[in-house]
Formats: sequence, C-alpha cells, structure tokens
Amino acid sequence: MLAPVILAASRSDKMRRLVSAAPGTKQVVDRFIAGETVDQVVPIVEDAVGKGLEVTLDVVGEDITTVEQSYAARDAYLELIERLKELGFGEKAEMSVKLSMFGQALEGGHELALANVRPVVEAAAAIGTTVTLDAEDHTTLDSMFAIHEELRKDFPQTGCVIQAYLFRTEDDARRLAENGSRVRIVKGAYKEPVEVAYQDKAEIDKAYVRILKILMNGKGYPMIGSHDPRLIAITQELARRAGRKLDEYEFQMLYGIRSEEHLRLAAEGHRMRVYTAYGTDWYGYFMRRLAEKPANLLFFGRSILTKG
Repeated sequence: MLAPVILAASRSDKMRRLVSAAPGTKQVVDRFIAGETVDQVVPIVEDAVGKGLEVTLDVVGEDITTVEQSYAARDAYLELIERLKELGFGEKAEMSVKLSMFGQALEGGHELALANVRPVVEAAAAIGTTVTLDAEDHTTLDSMFAIHEELRKDFPQTGCVIQAYLFRTEDDARRLAENGSRVRIVKGAYKEPVEVAYQDKAEIDKAYVRILKILMNGKGYPMIGSHDPRLIAITQELARRAGRKLDEYEFQMLYGIRSEEHLRLAAEGHRMRVYTAYGTDWYGYFMRRLAEKPANLLFFGRSILTKG
C-alpha cells in the first residue's frame, strides 16, 4: 500500500524539499491548488459560481511553529473575507480552516486556536457566509469539536468535518446530527494507527454508509465529501428515503478532480460545492491528494519524467 508511505512523507521536511524541487511538481500542484494569492483565486471562484457551483476556500498551510504564524493565518482568512465581501456571493463561497494553522498544536494551543478562529467566523457571518472546521489527525479532534461547540453558541451555522475511517466517528455523527450541525463527512486522509481507525477500504466504505444514514436521518445538514460514484448514488437514495429536498444536503468535491461530475450534479439541481485550496504552503495538502488516489501519484510520476 502506497498511501501510508505517502502520508508519512507528508510530514517529512526532506521529502518536502525533494518534491518541491522536482521539475514536474508545479504542473501537478496546479491541478489541485487554485493559485498562491487571493487575486489568483478570485477569478476561479467567480467562474465556479457562474457555472452554478458553490465553493469552500482553504488557505493551505497547517504545520506552523510560532504564534506569529498563527496570527498570519488568521489575517490571511480575514483578507479573503474582504475580497468575498466585494463579490457578494454570500453562502455560495464559504471557508474551510484547519485549527493547526491557527496554533492548535502550540503551547496553550486550544485557547489560541479559538481566539484566532473566532474573528474569522464573525467576519464570515457578517458577509452572509460561514466557516467549516476541517478534521485533522485523531489527536486533535476533541479540541476541534470543543471549539466547534463553542463557536456554534453564537454562530450556529459553523460546520465541522468527520472522518469515516475512525472508530469514534459514528458516535460523533449521532451527537452532531442530533444538535443540528452542518457536517461534512469524508473518508479520511491522515495516517492513523490500527487502534483508532479502519485500514481496509471496504470497511471504510461500509462505515461511510452507516454514518451517512445517521446524518440523513438527523436534524443537521449533511455535506458529502466524496468523488466515489457509488457513494454519490447511495447518498441520493438515502436522501430520498429520508425525505430530504435537494437544498437540504450538498455534495463536496475537490478542485481539479472529476470537474465534469461537479457540473453534472449541479445541473441536476444538487448543491455542489468545490473544495478550493490556494496558497504557497501547499505541500501537506498536495501529498494527501496523492495518497487518496493512486492515479494522482501516477500522474505526478509521468509529469516528472516528462519534465526531467
């Protein structure tokens, strides 16, 4: 299995340097990363919304080491919100944040991350949109869920992410579905030990469906993060059985992957949101995209050989 090796490499400074220096890297990174600056990503947002899609924007970069970097991350999102305000797209353009980028792993990180993310959530609400808290490795989740619960006291539209491969997630899903949360469900893209997570793809898929049933029959708003055609079809059937209208859940897919499917679902009347990452610190995000699908790794390899 290549995925665990790639995920381990995503935390390696040496591999970061090697991958960044590879001659074909930029071509592949550009497939998954919408740009490095707000100015570069704004036209992509405008184009997506013009095609009937919605977006969630992620300023990439999670492995920070100083408080000052956490403040810079907060300010990068506030800059993004100012630009979104000018566009007036409201909830069609929301944001996704990783609390590690806001200082969660530093000393006093829980309080620091909450203090940094709150003004971002406030500013997003002021322009008619919201923020979703991305899930990271399992050691961070109790802190993330606690921050999510705290933010929802004033901003109930704040979303969070759950990962199907973790054993704990069905219980998390029941709690979140009962309290009416916006919840994105994904399979999971971090290297997790056998003690806390399913390792077999078939088991992960089964867990995903069990969790989908919980969310669809709950009081919240499910956001289905998957490119898997079978899971998309299952979602549609579960939504029908639960009596959900097309605007009572949404699909989410990554920028640069299955773009034609984005448009197909939107044309059918579904809410289809494109997870759109941008920024200069792209390495960790990029490596997880390679780990998720072997075809991405083959594409990367061909690009390096072509450019070498």
